[in-house]
Amino acid sequence: MQITPRIAPCLSFESQAEEAANFYVSVFPRSWITQISHYGEVGREIHGGKPGSVLTVAFELDAQLLTALNGGPVFRFTEAVSLQVMCEDQREVDHYWSRLGQGGDDTAQQCGWLMDRFGLSWQVLPRTLIDMITDADRSVRLGPCCR
Repeated sequence: MQITPRIAPCLSFESQAEEAANFYVSVFPRSWITQISHYGEVGREIHGGKPGSVLTVAFELDAQLLTALNGGPVFRFTEAVSLQVMCEDQREVDHYWSRLGQGGDDTAQQCGWLMDRFGLSWQVLPRTLIDMITDADRSVRLGPCCR
């Protein structure tokens, strides 16, 4: 029996939920689409979605459950929320940084942070970074962006 987490992010896209979910599962190992729901005729006067078009896409990224929602143009991503990718080594950092950053906002890519082509912010970090920035020995700490 699979245990479903109590808390899982729901990411709101204008109309690219399925495209985004397919992109994300192509980037992360052990990832897949688990379910796709579609707008129906019922409630159309409220939701405005075309019957049969994608409403939500449930997916897993390396065991993390997420939902992508085609919620229309009202809600936009901001840097106030980001998804963290903890990497074991430089090879992983390079992989996630280059893949997630493809087509993203180049001006929003610094110090482990990047914005992907859908406007979602990611932090691509080596696991050792947390140890380094919390180490009592200040000489271990990194440059000004990590203080």
